[in-house]
Amino acid sequence: MKKMLLAAVALGVLATPAFANLQLAQKHACMTCHAVDKKLVGPSYKDVAKKYAGDKGAEARLVAKVKAGGAGVWGPIPMTPHPEVSDADLKTLVKWVLSQK
Repeated sequence: MKKMLLAAVALGVLATPAFANLQLAQKHACMTCHAVDKKLVGPSYKDVAKKYAGDKGAEARLVAKVKAGGAGVWGPIPMTPHPEVSDADLKTLVKWVLSQK
């Protein structure tokens, strides 16, 4: 019984950062235009992670791009700027997006 409880707690601790970052994406309305595994208005987070896999400068560039907005990388529909999102939240969100497999 103790092993099962420990396993459940460990699983909850491991899953919490991913769930918290999904909640952060929902809080900042990212999920209005994006989904984890399918294209909506913008690319899926899995497609973004795949495109930037191995790119050491991707995190900083994407944080700046989300803050300022942009267009042309994923098609003609521009991404609106999000200057109201804190730099800490942007960094957390971008790290989470880039971690999607």
